[in-house]
Amino acid sequence: MEVILLERVAKLGQMGETVRVKDGFARNFLLAKGKALRATTENKARYEGMRKDLEARNLQDRGEAEKISGKLDGKTFVVLRQASETGQLFGSVTTRDLAMLVAEGGFQVNRTQIALNAPIKTIGQHKVPVALHPEVEVTIVVNVARNAEEAERVARGEDVTVRRTAAEEEREQAAANAEAFFEPGAKKDEDEGEEQAEDGDEKKKD
Repeated sequence: MEVILLERVAKLGQMGETVRVKDGFARNFLLAKGKALRATTENKARYEGMRKDLEARNLQDRGEAEKISGKLDGKTFVVLRQASETGQLFGSVTTRDLAMLVAEGGFQVNRTQIALNAPIKTIGQHKVPVALHPEVEVTIVVNVARNAEEAERVARGEDVTVRRTAAEEEREQAAANAEAFFEPGAKKDEDEGEEQAEDGDEKKKD
């Protein structure tokens, strides 16, 4: 199906362009969302009549999006979820969750603007694109953790998905290494003390 784009659509074209797309994509997305018109003779004439208004509205919307982008781009949002020791969430973080989270931070976006290819299902930091406008996109950081303390560790770049038993083994190994390091010196001091004591006994006999 051929359609006339009423706004810029990523990887498809700019406002006013006539492009050919699959029928399902046209009906279920472009036409349904008001992003395009069927490329009929009547609609081409209709577009010419509304073009100035569309361009003016697009310019205004883009300006507002650019103002927001300066504050939102790179901003980190913390999401607390229950998870296993290996970092797998008991559930997931969806576009709906993120839209609510961003809104709580003072930024009005809807779930369709959040370009999350699949729900987040693991502990850690995740970069998520947000399309504020067809021509303005920012990236937010979603810090998923089990509690506030862990979120701080994740933000510092720590790996919090290591099992507790592994961490304990690491500490035990470190303690063993430290003991092995100091033991030879301690043994040497002990031997020297014994030698000095033996020398003293011999001098007393003489």
